[in-house]
Amino acid sequence: MKNPFPFPHPVNETSARLVAGGVVLMSISFASTGAAWLLIPLTYGFLARVTTGPTFSPLGQLATRVVTPRIRAKHRLVAGPPKRFAQFVGLIFSGTASVLWILDLGTASRVVAALLACAALLESVFAVCLGCIMFGWLIRWGVVPDRVCEQCSNLNLESAVNS
Repeated sequence: MKNPFPFPHPVNETSARLVAGGVVLMSISFASTGAAWLLIPLTYGFLARVTTGPTFSPLGQLATRVVTPRIRAKHRLVAGPPKRFAQFVGLIFSGTASVLWILDLGTASRVVAALLACAALLESVFAVCLGCIMFGWLIRWGVVPDRVCEQCSNLNLESAVNS
């Protein structure tokens, strides 16, 4: 059965960078204040984006439906699978921060969130996606199947989506 909420391929890089900017704001806010409630939308957002792309992510919806369409610059499309992997890495970091907070390891939780903020800042400001770089390593090491590599190199395999 086909997934009714597939991850987009290709991905609009502008939208991805805007989402990363939101992650920076939430992560820095948590790391600096320790307000644990911020971990809920942060972790949920990554879970939603890993499973459905922007479909159930409030931040993803804001970026793809509200902000990106209002930006008049030319938008660059990038491969979806590396961006999905990057969201998975973000889920690991935000989930780890959440578990550490629950275990009453607040300082460690805030450090993990600060590291997440650094990675998201690189994506948001400089278009350097650390998760995408790691995905490239997995391709070179043969961990990622060839069919995924072919999908990444051919952005025309599926219709262009501005998300």
